[in-house]
This record gives sequence, structure tokens and C-alpha cells, in this order.
Amino acid sequence: MTLVVIGALVALLIGLVGTRYYIDLATRKGWGQFVREDGPTSHHTKRGTPQMGGLVIIGGTVTAYDVAHLLTWSPPTASGLLVLFLMVGIGFVGFLDDWAKITHERSLGLTSGQKLVGQTAVAVVFAVLATRFSRGGVSPASYRISFVRDTWFDLAVLGTVVGLILFVLWANLMIAGASNGVNLTDGLDGQAAGACVMVFGAYVLIGVWQFNQNCRFTTSAQCYSTRDPLDLAVVAACVVGACFGFLWWNAAPARLFMGDTGSLGLGGALAGLAITTRTELLMVVLGGLFVLETASVILQVSYFKLTKRSNGGVGKRLFRITPIHHHFEMLGWEQITVTIRFWIICGICVAAGLGIFYAEWVVGG
Repeated sequence: MTLVVIGALVALLIGLVGTRYYIDLATRKGWGQFVREDGPTSHHTKRGTPQMGGLVIIGGTVTAYDVAHLLTWSPPTASGLLVLFLMVGIGFVGFLDDWAKITHERSLGLTSGQKLVGQTAVAVVFAVLATRFSRGGVSPASYRISFVRDTWFDLAVLGTVVGLILFVLWANLMIAGASNGVNLTDGLDGQAAGACVMVFGAYVLIGVWQFNQNCRFTTSAQCYSTRDPLDLAVVAACVVGACFGFLWWNAAPARLFMGDTGSLGLGGALAGLAITTRTELLMVVLGGLFVLETASVILQVSYFKLTKRSNGGVGKRLFRITPIHHHFEMLGWEQITVTIRFWIICGICVAAGLGIFYAEWVVGG
């Protein structure tokens, strides 16, 4: 637990202090935000606000993790390092996207295809390595699809090679879904950062619980076969601390945006934690707000295309604009109202996810 506390506190300090100095640097360099023209008009005042604040979140998380292990003189684990690799790698794709926006002075950066290639490359490396580094017969990731723990659905039922290919595809789907989900949520001051505090906070509790009930230390039928649960809790705690510190400056009116650097990196870390804690499908519940934001875009695009075909080439929309938080802005809700209410939705999803996680243990798996 000492590792968890140290990691969270160091990340919080870096988030609070480091973000302040980063704002000055980004302002001097002219790393300002470019706003989409079809969005709510209230967002036009945000033009020029420093972005790429995700560099502080990712840097704070990695630094805090390192400091926690150095101060306690304990070695890092394969699971923890793999999740950090995924966070940094996917975050780097987001950085390239943000940098393209800055250098070309527009609100669009990399194409969706370029993003997908970058995310896929990082995800493939993560997925392959996550099936290695077995300790006591347990590797960071499993070929079995997991909900609260590994289920009977085994991707390697037809052999290890086929299982690896299917797992790589599954991991790519999860990573792309989580990273883009957080990215779509990051549209209002503090919304994504506040939501991530709650979701990653849940993974701190899950990691600690799995450590106390780990199959390495107990023979209970309800034990968890997770390779490095406590170190995964440390990673999650570092993310929580960094997001908390960042939120101080990102709360409305935001003085800094995390950009795709932060949102894609956080989504990558979320997917990595879900895979390594064996809570892959539970992530859908815990991250229900991210699912809602993504679903709104999918529904909007799908409905528009369907109605366009059957309506003489004129498509209709389900919402005024997506992601859905902008829809409520168009209805006249204040930004801060949308953010707080979406935080409430996120909190309900997190509570439901933790309730499911604990209830499964109570009833005996």
C-alpha cells in the first residue's frame, strides 16, 4: 500500500505544479487550441488555449511510478511496465495528432487512418508481450475473455497460435475503443479528466482487492489469478493523482487542454488495466460514460447514412451534434452543467461496476 500512496501523492504534486509551468511554456510556444467551426459557438472563446496538457499527465504518471519504486526499493513488474508502455505509446500517437493541428493551424490533425495505424502498431506490441513474462503460470494477459475474472471463453481453444492472433485482434478492439471513447469525452472543460479520476480510482480498489485475494497467497476458490495486481493499483493511483492535479487547471474555465495526447493515452492505460486485471468486459460498465459518448457518434453516423439512402440523399440526425455532450449544449445547457451531470453518470457507472465486481466475489464467483 505504501507504493500506492507514494505514487498517487507524487503524481498529484507533478500534476499541480508541473501543469502550471507547462501552461507558461505552451503559451510562449503558441501551442494553442483550434476549435471546430460546426461546434457550439460558446467554444470559440477557447481558441488559443494551450493544449497537449496530456504530456504532464503521462509524464507525471510515469515519473510517479518510478519514484514510488525507487523510494521503496522495489522492482517494477511486467504488468505495470506494459500498461505504462501502452499509455505512452498511444499517447505518442495523440501527440502526433496534436502537433499536426498546431503546425497546420487547424482543428483536424492526423487522418483517422493514420491514427488507426499508429494505435494498431502499439497495441500489437503490447498484446504480444502481455502474453509473455509468465510467473507461476500466470502472464500479464490471458487468452480467456474476462468479465470480473477469466471466463470459460478461451481464444486459444484452437491452439496457441490461433489464440495469439485472436487475442491481438481483441486487444486492438479494446484499446481502440477505450482510447477513442476517452478522446470523444474530452470535449468540455474538466469532463474527461474528472471522469478518469473516478474510473482509474475504481482500478486502484480492484488492484488492491485482487492483491489481498490473490491465488499466490490464498487457496480460496474465489482467489484472483492476476500476475501483478498491487503494481497495477500503483499505476492506476499514479494516473488518478496526475489527473487530479491536471483537473485543478483544466476545470472551467480551463487554462489548459489535455489534447489527444492525454485522452488517447488515458484510454490506452484504461484498456491496459482492464486486460491485465482480467476485467475486460467490466471496463464497459466502469467506463459507461465513454461508451455513451462513443455510441452517440456511432448512432448519429449510422442514422444519417440510413436516412440519406431512403430520403432522396438528404440525411437526418438523431442529435443536433455529437459527441452527445455538445447536443445538450445546443439545447441551451451551460457547459459546467453538462460536465457535472456527466460526472454523475460516470460515478453511477463506476459504482455499478464496483458493485458487480464485489457481488461476484460475495456469491462465490
